[in-house]
Parts: sequence; C-alpha cells; structure tokens
Amino acid sequence: MNMHSYFSMFIQTLVFTVLATTTFSALTPNYYDYTCPNALTTIESVVKAAVQKEHRMGASLLRLHFHDCFVNGCDGSILLDSTPSMDSEKNANPNIQSVRGFEVVDEIKQAVDEACGKPVVSCADILAVAARDSIVALGGPSWNVRLGRRDSKTASRGDADTDIPAPFFSISQLIKNFNNHGLNEKDLVALSGAHTIGFSRCVQFRDRIFNDTNINPYFANKLKHICPRQGGDSNLAPLDVTPAQFDTSYFSDLIKRKGVLHSDQELLNGGYTSALVRKYRRDTKTFYKDFVKSMIKMGNMKPLTGSQGEIRYNCRKAN
Repeated sequence: MNMHSYFSMFIQTLVFTVLATTTFSALTPNYYDYTCPNALTTIESVVKAAVQKEHRMGASLLRLHFHDCFVNGCDGSILLDSTPSMDSEKNANPNIQSVRGFEVVDEIKQAVDEACGKPVVSCADILAVAARDSIVALGGPSWNVRLGRRDSKTASRGDADTDIPAPFFSISQLIKNFNNHGLNEKDLVALSGAHTIGFSRCVQFRDRIFNDTNINPYFANKLKHICPRQGGDSNLAPLDVTPAQFDTSYFSDLIKRKGVLHSDQELLNGGYTSALVRKYRRDTKTFYKDFVKSMIKMGNMKPLTGSQGEIRYNCRKAN
C-alpha cells in the first residue's frame, strides 16, 4: 500500500469514527428499537395505570422530569437516595416533601427490565418517557421522545437548591433562570403551561394570597380557606380549574389574575411573555406545538450519552 492510499484510508477511518461517535451520542427516538422493542409500550402501560388510579400522579411524574433536567441535565440524579458521601436532591428546598412518584418509577423500572430481559433502559429515559405518557393520559399532545440518556452516578442537593426556579421568582428571575439552562422566553411560557395539571402545596402560595396585589380578591379568599396564615403547609390547591386535564385553562386563569403561584402570575408582567399567555389561551394547537418543542429542547439538556454515566440497576442508587 502506497503512502497516498494509506493516508486516504486513515482519513476515511477517522471520519467514520467521528460520525459514529456523533451519531451514537445523539438522542434518537428509536434508540431502543433493537435492544428492547417493548420498552416504550411497557412504560406507557405502567404510567397509564398509575394516572388512572390517581390523576395527580401525571403531574408528579412530569415534575420529576422537570426537576431532574434543571439540575445538571436530564440524568436521573433526582432519583438517587442519600448516601454517607452524598446528600440527595430529594432533600433540596424545591423538592423536600414535595416531589413524589418515586414508587411508580420503581415499578416502571422493574417492568421494563423484565420486558428487556436485563437493565437496558436508563432511569433518565424512563423519566422522559413517563412525562410524555402522563401528558397523553391526561388529554395532552404526544411526541417522539428522544432517547439514549444514561444515568448519573451522583447528585447535588446544592445545585438543586440554586438551579430549580422558585415559586416566588419575578419575571426577570424566571427569564434569567431559563436562559441559564439554554431556554428562552417562549420555552418559559410553554413549559409553565405544564401547570395546567396538578396541585400546589399551601407553603408555595401562602405569600401570594396574603401579600400580592395582582390577584383576584375572591380567588385569594377562596385559597385562604385552604391555606391559612399559620399551619396547613401541605394542604393542596389545584393549579388551574381543570387539574386533571391538559388544556389551556392555566392561561385563562392567568388572564383572570387567578394564577396560584406568584411565578405563574408573573408571566403577565413581561411584554413577550404576556403576549404568549394571551395567544396560548385562545390557541390550543399553537400551545401544544410549542410545548412539545420546548419539552424536546429541555429533554436534550446536557444528557449523559455514549460511555458517560451508567444504566442503573436500581433508580435509587448508583451501581
């Protein structure tokens, strides 16, 4: 082989290696088509049963995916329990006594590992698919979830405390927080639309109903029966008038100054975000389309791929 042929073969091999690394590192909807063709239908069946049993679980599973992705990317770190050397993200202020659905994730993991014959599907991917399936189960849009995430071996309570947007944030704080995660103002409003399902704890909205002025007074009085000045921190209020239906009622409520969380109502304090709230209220199709785009974008935040991380045997602890 002459030098020219050798050099040409070397370049071809190098290009193939780069392309292969790029291809196999990227998330793709058909990641499990060959390794576990029944993975997605198995996840769907467990999620559907859990949501039928308790509609609130749909919002809880969706929230797990959000709170996972906002802390060092979508890597399943929120599922890890504390160890002597690591404090769990479950103990962070945005999560403690608040995030839930871990038993359903355990059930999904067991079912999907049985369907695959071995641990093939990551816990991070389970969260992403379960979020989509929860939305579909509550009447919302569907989409092809990008897959191929791997699981982190560690978690960070400190990062969870600083990176997850708080219910008392102003519009400028919300925009900055989302920008820090590579998400823009359209993503902020579209993803906030997830609050069209589920409930909030009294401790998250007490300050709003007793101190905010941009709230419907009759609505505030109604919430005060659920959430008094003292006690009742875990009492629940629906985040919009149809908490078991993925629709545009959340945006309609904001127009009426009936946002439960301060951060929700703040979306009407910005020029572009206010316009989007009004647009989504009257245009379900556009809201669904933008929500799906933003969910895919969020799900692609700093995933572990290739040889990074691991596929956990148990979602609650590293292998």
